[in-house]
Amino acid sequence: MKLRTRVLACATSLSLLSACSVSDITAPIDSITGPASSGASSRALVVGDEPFAVKAAASVLNEGGSAADAATAMYFALAVTYPVSAGLGGGGICIVHDSASGRSEEFDFLARDAGVAGPYAVPGAVRGFAMLQTIYGALPWQRDVSPGEGLAATGFPISHALAVRLNSSQEVIRLDAGLASEFMDEAGRVKQAGTVVFNTDLATTLAAIRTGGPDALYRGNAGARLLAYTQQQGAGISVAEFAQYKVVDASPQTIAFGSQQLFIPQASTGAGAFAGSLFSNLARAEQTSTGSTDLQASVVYSVKQALAQFNVANLPQDLGATGFAATDARGQSVACAVTMNGPFGSGHTVPGTGVTLARAPSSGGTGVAAAFLTPVIAVDSGGGLSLAGAGAGGPNGTAAIGYALSQIAHGSLIATRADLRSTGVAPYDTVNAIICQSGGCVALPDPGANGLGAAGEAGR
Repeated sequence: MKLRTRVLACATSLSLLSACSVSDITAPIDSITGPASSGASSRALVVGDEPFAVKAAASVLNEGGSAADAATAMYFALAVTYPVSAGLGGGGICIVHDSASGRSEEFDFLARDAGVAGPYAVPGAVRGFAMLQTIYGALPWQRDVSPGEGLAATGFPISHALAVRLNSSQEVIRLDAGLASEFMDEAGRVKQAGTVVFNTDLATTLAAIRTGGPDALYRGNAGARLLAYTQQQGAGISVAEFAQYKVVDASPQTIAFGSQQLFIPQASTGAGAFAGSLFSNLARAEQTSTGSTDLQASVVYSVKQALAQFNVANLPQDLGATGFAATDARGQSVACAVTMNGPFGSGHTVPGTGVTLARAPSSGGTGVAAAFLTPVIAVDSGGGLSLAGAGAGGPNGTAAIGYALSQIAHGSLIATRADLRSTGVAPYDTVNAIICQSGGCVALPDPGANGLGAAGEAGR
């Protein structure tokens, strides 16, 4: 079986094994939001790569929102504060688990190729989060969209997390008028951390989505502009495939991992196929004499085997993806991973909308990004949550989740960011997780990046 049958093969090189050492890496923490927390004992928690988006999600929990509300608020805020990896033009996958009922559900809303081959993907994220929030949200839809809208309208200081990504994506930004106007100064230099930026066009689009729901994008003025823009570029998305985008709503793949039960994307997706292979390889490796005493070696071996299984040898350095998770005091957990299929996706922003279009999966090596979206929820033998988290951006994000799951299975305490371990190539491959052990939970961002874990007051 080849990964090419589900997502495209990759284009440029990545030195995988050095990145796969899962070694500890320290990095500056966002000075505006304070230290990236190791979490609190509350079960109402959020964690992600960009601190302002995490704070937006925590504010929703503070008002009695569910984990699904927090994840939705996180996504819409990320579309503003971390557009290199999340945006209204992109897509992703979310897993939901409710401990009270035992119900689990997967929402697959990946950006898809248009019927006419071209560089622009048909976006799915707004539809996906709307379905997630409709089924599992406790607050009005408007409350979840409004934090992102406010950040876009009134402005926000560039966080360290975003600044790192801007510096590595300068050429993409420079070539797009919309991105350049927001993130470059008059001298053509990328703006630095702490600089206040805003995006009034995106704020207007988010306001329409807040009041009109997803149809405000897919059937409204912003959508009409999007379609017209792609037609003018000679790579048009059709009205029908855009307006009729359907989210895949199904039961997630369930696999045993030691005494834990894992809920991961379906095996029919590239993400589920790769994660399932890696976790299965890891479980087997740990049964060997070497693997039982050297977890790091087991992880490296498992990644190599999974990549070999799907004939993946080379990967772009930055796949433009991010992952996040939320839990609430009611026992609901949500893990999501989203992508633009490359940093800032296609690098084209639709004038008047603030929407940057994701790159079509078939238009280049970064189209393989979907295969390495790894939202995971793990429960113990009693049905209690042990992990809600996501790897994204490459195989090392998936590997870091596997490493955490193995640590939990071995009874090792994961209490700080350093215990979670870095992907080794942060911030391009990333891992963020909420870990529950010994009656308490902590929200742990990737120790090699500049994210944040936060607790909601309502859950304390």
